[in-house]
Amino acid sequence: MEKLPLTPTATGPDTAFTGHVLMESIRGPRGGSRAAMNHVHFAPGARTHWHWHPVGQTLHGTAGVGLVVTRSGEVLTLEPGRTVWIPPREEHWHGATAESLMSHIAVQEADEDDETVIWLEPVTDEELARAVAAAGL
Repeated sequence: MEKLPLTPTATGPDTAFTGHVLMESIRGPRGGSRAAMNHVHFAPGARTHWHWHPVGQTLHGTAGVGLVVTRSGEVLTLEPGRTVWIPPREEHWHGATAESLMSHIAVQEADEDDETVIWLEPVTDEELARAVAAAGL
């Protein structure tokens, strides 16, 4: 058993996020496990860029109301206690609605090349608005 050190809260980089995002690293891959976990906090309207994960991703809502959106146009809401699984290589984004903050725990595994995420282009304001409308929020 090991008590892991606290890590400082970091601002989400603009190469991966739009808007104000704060991230707390829970843990990275270690001891034979390839899992990495972060607690991510999105201000209203903040979101990830489009991206995908080589081994998939699990999101668990902890506060507010958010969206998880795929390239095919599927839109799921993410609320406290709700968990969403995104399969490997599925292009998607997630973030807060325009009127509510959102926080989630993100869990993803590294692949054999130690990659956990591949970042793509930013999500536009129009894409966010379409997803909010599709969710009925």
